[in-house]
Amino acid sequence: MSTRAELRARARQTLGGSIFATPWLIVLLAIFAVSSILGLSGNLIILPLVLTGPAYIGLYTYLIKFVRGQNPLNNIDPIFDGFRGKVSENIILGILHALFIFLWSLLFIIPGIVKSYSYAMAYYIKVDNPDISANDAITESRKMMDGQKMRLFLLDLSFIGWMILGVLALGIGVLWVDAYMETTRIHFYEELKAKRAGYYPPVM
Repeated sequence: MSTRAELRARARQTLGGSIFATPWLIVLLAIFAVSSILGLSGNLIILPLVLTGPAYIGLYTYLIKFVRGQNPLNNIDPIFDGFRGKVSENIILGILHALFIFLWSLLFIIPGIVKSYSYAMAYYIKVDNPDISANDAITESRKMMDGQKMRLFLLDLSFIGWMILGVLALGIGVLWVDAYMETTRIHFYEELKAKRAGYYPPVM
């Protein structure tokens, strides 16, 4: 398995190397756009519940295909994939993902954090396997992350220096860090998926 430094280096290479490289900026804008839409919908009670799953499925479809070299960044069509096909399952995934983490968090913060890492791969798994149920995606994420939660936690923690710099840069720099972290997480997922190859054959 790759080290944290190797995964981050792989992500930087995917993003073009420089924080001002075109791929890095486009990924940044994609994440910002989806986050902004979800943030603006937060004033309405029902809408975030409906949008979260499909929005993240679309975003991660776009990013995963980019990381794999299956889709150029200037083709934004995959961002809308969450609103196609089995949209109801995408909605349910968003609801269950948030609900399970919330319920575990009621048992104090630590269980909520642990479960958030258990379910961290659920959206990626659903992207690769559109026909599985939301609950199956969460279950497979839990299996995939067995013994890997601390590894992913430490990977996320390794970005703390970048995050501090992002905050110091009037907070705007956090957008660059988000693009960096999300791309690194996808490379992390790719390694875990390769280890469990054959469990769910990816739908290309």
